[in-house]
Amino acid sequence: MERILTAEQMRSADKFTIEQLGISHDELIDRAGHAIFEEIDKLFRGGRVLICVGKGNNGADGLVVADLLSKKHGFSVSVLNVSNGFFKLFDKKYDIIVDCIFGTGLNRAVEGKYQLAIEKINSSGAFVISCDIPSGVNGNNGKVMGAAVKANLTIAIQEYKLGHFLNDGPDYCGKVVAKDIGISIWEDDYVKRLTQNSVGRYFVPRLRNVNKGDFGKVAVIGGSKDFSGSVMLSANALGAFKMGTGYSYLAVPESLFSAYVGKNPECILTAVKDVDGFMTLDEQSLSKLMKCDAIAVGMGMGNTFDTYKIIKYLLDNYCGKLVIDADGINSLAKYGLDALKNKKCRVVLTPHVGEFARISGIDKQKILEFPIQLSVNFAKTYGVTVVLKSSSSIITDGSEVYINTAGSSGMAKAGSGDVLSGIIAGLLARSEDVCEAVAAACYVFGNAGEVAEKEQNVFTMTTSDIIEVLPKVINAL
Repeated sequence: MERILTAEQMRSADKFTIEQLGISHDELIDRAGHAIFEEIDKLFRGGRVLICVGKGNNGADGLVVADLLSKKHGFSVSVLNVSNGFFKLFDKKYDIIVDCIFGTGLNRAVEGKYQLAIEKINSSGAFVISCDIPSGVNGNNGKVMGAAVKANLTIAIQEYKLGHFLNDGPDYCGKVVAKDIGISIWEDDYVKRLTQNSVGRYFVPRLRNVNKGDFGKVAVIGGSKDFSGSVMLSANALGAFKMGTGYSYLAVPESLFSAYVGKNPECILTAVKDVDGFMTLDEQSLSKLMKCDAIAVGMGMGNTFDTYKIIKYLLDNYCGKLVIDADGINSLAKYGLDALKNKKCRVVLTPHVGEFARISGIDKQKILEFPIQLSVNFAKTYGVTVVLKSSSSIITDGSEVYINTAGSSGMAKAGSGDVLSGIIAGLLARSEDVCEAVAAACYVFGNAGEVAEKEQNVFTMTTSDIIEVLPKVINAL
């Protein structure tokens, strides 16, 4: 488990360390400079270095780096104070540029001489290293504030920050390395990121003397004549029991039933009454699934009132863990969120930003600016776990907050969300800690995307390829 802090939490930790632990401000600056120097020294045997500094603590860190590198054989070091606005040093060629202009506290758009300096850094052709966060990237939401340094490496001082992973952050930070300099993190309400070790506990070795009834039952409800493949992708993640469940059920429109026969022989098929290929509320068929430990619903069902009635029936009658995705979310947005208020089950909603905008009534740009806060508020208001899907996904039950940073841009294709819903439901079927289990499922999904990209590329990989590599991902855990 790793911590990810806001800029405000980091400032609070700095203050606590200085005032309560007696470590001076100058000592922390010296430690930060040494941390950056150590990483440069690991990567390079020498070279021409330009260190760009600003007025604040980041600039002070940069001066320490300059002093240390100038004493190291093989490095030729120049320092540019960007605040002065004299940029003749940019006329020279450099192997390394160290960005120490702004830190995580930047709260206004970059312009003027600072914007010009950033543009020159980005066009320099040098290997760029940013101190704490690339200058111009918002420390709390990762958005570029007018202009930002594109780093090859970002050295996070003490802890990762939200801005490293949200929105534009991953594209501007490059590789991110966190360096411990002895700042005390005494708060416990920080965002968490699961690691391979923490996810591995969901896949521990099993006893031999077990049976399929020991590992939970899962159902996937979805599909329509317009989107017959969506539910199958979710079922694939479950049908082969790749998440370790014992039983897998697949409920599809009755008129399409024959199309699913034999596709996943491990799945127990259930036909749900439909009109023109779209499911209607069929309590008799749905009641057969009430014994399941987890249900995923909504994939490819169509944003209809009948979809809403099915969702409401499950909310009112089902007592397990319910994952609502896609048209399930859209139907709640269209026909009424009040259905969430008197539910019997534990609910997980998996919206992407557009779906979250619809269900919350909040503008997309505001969601991108305050993704953590808005996700937490919604989860608290409706008593649900929210998975706000993006390049880095936010998982929260209103109390705990996780970020999943694993993934690949090749996953930005139709069907990815369907697979994720299946993976989440599969893990929930045999887990009681809903929020952490959902975060673990997101990690497995994202890691599978990374493996699929390595085996192919971001252009040719498909969502079915993600399913295919799940065994490799779980073996590695």
